[in-house]
Amino acid sequence: MNTDSASELEFFVLVARHGSLAAAARALDLTPPAATKRLAQMEARLGVRLVNRTTRRLSLTSEGETYLAHATRILAAIREMEDAVASNRTAPRGLLRVNASLGFGRTTIAPIVSAFAKRHPQVEVQLDVTDRPVDLVESGYDLAIRFGALPDKRLAARRVLSNRRFLCASPRYLQQHGEPQTLADLARHRCILHRQNDDAYGIWRFNEGEDSEVVKVHGALSSNDGDIVLGWALDGHGILIRSEWDLAKYVKSGRLRVVLPQYALPAADLFVYYLNRKNQAARTRAFIDFLVEHLGETG
Repeated sequence: MNTDSASELEFFVLVARHGSLAAAARALDLTPPAATKRLAQMEARLGVRLVNRTTRRLSLTSEGETYLAHATRILAAIREMEDAVASNRTAPRGLLRVNASLGFGRTTIAPIVSAFAKRHPQVEVQLDVTDRPVDLVESGYDLAIRFGALPDKRLAARRVLSNRRFLCASPRYLQQHGEPQTLADLARHRCILHRQNDDAYGIWRFNEGEDSEVVKVHGALSSNDGDIVLGWALDGHGILIRSEWDLAKYVKSGRLRVVLPQYALPAADLFVYYLNRKNQAARTRAFIDFLVEHLGETG
């Protein structure tokens, strides 16, 4: 494969990832007309249409989906080959693509990337934050930082820190509505619901040894954003599930109280996920070690 072919693959992957020729053009420092021309030349050479063009967004045709799948695998293989050849270099270098959850990525991972970049100036880090988990195999990311269980058996994972989850509420709410004494009491309380991925709506699961108990809860407020629901709990709107990572400073200050601590919720430990490659790039190893060192001390 020549350099132009690899560049063409990278161009199309960017177009598919952004869903926009203009965004791909900005990422590659091209003008929008140049990007449009480049895509048209690819389609003319292949003799098929790769994307459906609308006024607002591009979508891939079935041929485009096939092209994207092969392009992603080929580019990953090229990077793995280069990493294997360069694995004996002492200083980490090259491009590292990192994905993290939206709020945690913005508040916690971004400062860690900043510190990592100062220590390893030859590594170029692309940090993307998304509200939903990504397919690490197909997306081209080197690693993802997420709370919760391993989403894909094709991946390897390293635990960064333990992170239990608790029920909590503000002292004002508990003074007005009373404190629940059993799980059954939750049915008469206002509960704040954090909608995450495809989890069942309003269903809270508790661990009882090897068994589990399911409680159906109700509440007037719900959101898919963790910072929003935390703010509502602080404002006294109800009982919320949050991790000890989020709760620590509010419990210490007295703004939130843990309720029903005797009932254990499934943990939300923090993991860094990565492709289980035989020859992992030095930059990937260095970033994972840096992340564990930094967050391990913080935790």
